[in-house]
Amino acid sequence: MRAKKCKGCGNKFEPVRPLQTACGVECAYKVARINGGNKRASQYRADKKRLKTRADWLREAQQAFNRFIRARDGLKGYGCISCGTHNGKANAGHYRSIGACPELRFEESQVALQCERCNTYLSGNLIEYRRGLLARVGADRLDWIEGPHQPKHYSVEEIEGIKRKYSALARRLERGE
Repeated sequence: MRAKKCKGCGNKFEPVRPLQTACGVECAYKVARINGGNKRASQYRADKKRLKTRADWLREAQQAFNRFIRARDGLKGYGCISCGTHNGKANAGHYRSIGACPELRFEESQVALQCERCNTYLSGNLIEYRRGLLARVGADRLDWIEGPHQPKHYSVEEIEGIKRKYSALARRLERGE
């Protein structure tokens, strides 16, 4: 092969491979930094974000919201809202389920720390949940939660904002700020 000019240092060199553009490892790193180095990774992240569906965004926002609820109630020292225990896996239990009342999906006053047993195996343990919620938020707020609500239609941008908000709040609570 004929000699080429190194794109890193500008010296002439004999390439070992046909597409080689740098004379050595140090110059190759220099060329990579000049060319943006990690373009593929940033392009991949942009493509991944663009390909997400509204359901993907909702799922991620819900995870961030639930993480915030667990951190908030755990920091206050609350146990399960239904049975009061502090043991086992903690969930963020919704008084009105997301399937029955999706407009209250991100309503902080109707979601509380709940043990795995009450939330999953006892289907929310709603009678005890209601008693705990009544003591925590009061009768007026509970009446509002149980009342009718206007449907909410979140755009992807709104859902992304919700995810950012609750992720940041959860991080602050977990750090102890």
